[in-house]
Amino acid sequence: MFYYNLSEQGVVYHIYMKLLKKLGIDLGTANSIVWEAGKGIVLNEPTIVAVGIEDRKVLAVGSEAKKMLGKTPEYIEVVCPLEDGVIADYEVTEAMLRYFLRQVMGNNWFIGPEVMVCVPAGVTQVEQRAVLDATLSAGARKAYLIDEPLAAAIGAKIPVSEPFGNMIVDIGGGAAEAAVIALGGVVTHKSVKVGGNKLDQAIMDFLKKRFNLIIGEQTAETIKTKLGSAIKPKKVETLEINGRDSIYGLPKNMIVDNDMVYEALRPMLETIITVIRDTLEITPPELVADIVDRGIVLSGGTVQLKNFNTLVTREIGVSAHVALEPQFCVIKGTGVAVENLEIYRRAIR
Repeated sequence: MFYYNLSEQGVVYHIYMKLLKKLGIDLGTANSIVWEAGKGIVLNEPTIVAVGIEDRKVLAVGSEAKKMLGKTPEYIEVVCPLEDGVIADYEVTEAMLRYFLRQVMGNNWFIGPEVMVCVPAGVTQVEQRAVLDATLSAGARKAYLIDEPLAAAIGAKIPVSEPFGNMIVDIGGGAAEAAVIALGGVVTHKSVKVGGNKLDQAIMDFLKKRFNLIIGEQTAETIKTKLGSAIKPKKVETLEINGRDSIYGLPKNMIVDNDMVYEALRPMLETIITVIRDTLEITPPELVADIVDRGIVLSGGTVQLKNFNTLVTREIGVSAHVALEPQFCVIKGTGVAVENLEIYRRAIR
């Protein structure tokens, strides 16, 4: 009755458009987030997969797989299929994407979704092809790519289409990218394979070398979150942790303070500052002047490290501020782009 005045073709088209889903995926080293057009974020899971060692059969994905970290028997392996922002294990990545898509789509597979995936700005053609192929093999009808810094800038509500220079520094789990955006595209960019995971590893290495204490990744992440600071702390804060003595192999607990954590993180943070500085050095002077006026925008989960914006401001000499909900800037920008394909057509691969 509702379609009484519509042609048969109009009814078919209406049904088709209602069933067609457009999804954006932030395929991160640490976490993968899915955006559905018209709904927003519909899935947020760790980028971790548990597989059988012999048959490579997927046993768990996301949060369920993360619970198995450091606790698996010899016939199960917990895999992080992305390293430094790119695919390291194609088959596992495809299986993980298929799981994510099915979680979002449910039984509605009459028409495969259109999917946009963000990738680091400096990825090679081979790496781009791997992401597209994995997405299509997982069940997408069409697949697009967008540069991660551009997506982050869109998500941070930076006016990317204007003829002014805007600098975005996006630091995720696997890599840090600094990029200058103008006229709807990436003008200059630099990246380094230092992100949240490397900061966790730096804490683990520091405690093992200095105190013969071996801890797991989740403990290191807790230490970073509670005690981590980008500048030398003025007030001492402590945390009691448990691990294993690397010499005797017995359980060991100790008190860790924020000064230790700062010392562990400092080399990694200096590397990130160098990348920002190097990006500005290759940026046209006119755009640098815009950046000085407008400041640097920080996005990605890792920029939530205490006083990180203060460190950038002090070392670079340009005001830096953390975007609203920085951990979701990339997926928000990817979602805006997939919902407005025609507007961002030139920036999409």
